[in-house]
Amino acid sequence: MPEEKDTGDSKRGLLGMFDTKVVQQKANEDLEALKKPTKTELYKSVFRVKHDDSPRSRTLGVLSNVFLHLHPAKINRDAVAYNYTWGMGGISFYLFVVLTWTGVLLMFYYHPTKVQAFRDILYLEHDVPFGKLLRNMHRWTAHAMILTVWLHMFRVFLTGSYKKPRQFNWAVGVILLVLTLLLSFTGYLLPDDQLGFWAVTVGTNMARATPILGHEGPFGPQFGMTPFNDVRFALLGGSIVDANALLRAYIWHCVAIPGFAATFMIVHFWRIRKDGGISGPSPMMLESEIKNPRR
Repeated sequence: MPEEKDTGDSKRGLLGMFDTKVVQQKANEDLEALKKPTKTELYKSVFRVKHDDSPRSRTLGVLSNVFLHLHPAKINRDAVAYNYTWGMGGISFYLFVVLTWTGVLLMFYYHPTKVQAFRDILYLEHDVPFGKLLRNMHRWTAHAMILTVWLHMFRVFLTGSYKKPRQFNWAVGVILLVLTLLLSFTGYLLPDDQLGFWAVTVGTNMARATPILGHEGPFGPQFGMTPFNDVRFALLGGSIVDANALLRAYIWHCVAIPGFAATFMIVHFWRIRKDGGISGPSPMMLESEIKNPRR
């Protein structure tokens, strides 16, 4: 019995020494990363890394550049299969293009003022040829884009496509998801009807509880937030949902947020190419592609 106890103690001691060496090795790696931050995986995930000046590296630079080579030279057949990707990324981008086009057409008939906004909606639906179709296309496309973006993020999470080396592009995708939701939220107020009024009222009232930025949120009063300088006041341009809120929602919805979204989409598409294309399962060979060995 004493010998068995000594053996167990020895094993625990060896495991403890091994754990200590692992922790020490990890600490040394973190220390080296602090000395050379450009060599870390995080830096390589965010910034483009310069290749060595060699024929192969120059070729890789051309083939991995979106502008010099629009379509990739080689793709994984299984990674682009619809039963794997669901096509949600491409569909989301297509819906964004439709929203941009229909939104520009709607701007020809809309004035962001309290007196004229709702009248313009009625005029568009009842007097403008195909006006109701145009507005409904914009509205239902917006709803569809919310759904497809969520499904795209869900697919990426399920397939582990957010992992190294695509962690930076996953963060860009999360930003695009937030911008998509903000586009939908700011568009609610533009018809200036009861639905939009109360939706924005509830949403901006929730903003009062934002940490640090809201006067009712955690640490908000400590940072000097009041009902007249917090994030709710900035969103509405005042204390109530009135003409200032309508004008700010119009600018955010038609100019600022689409500009941010388009910029991040460019980065998103470029990073897909830089990270090696769409993440997918290991390539498989079809039975028809297998060549019979020569006898």
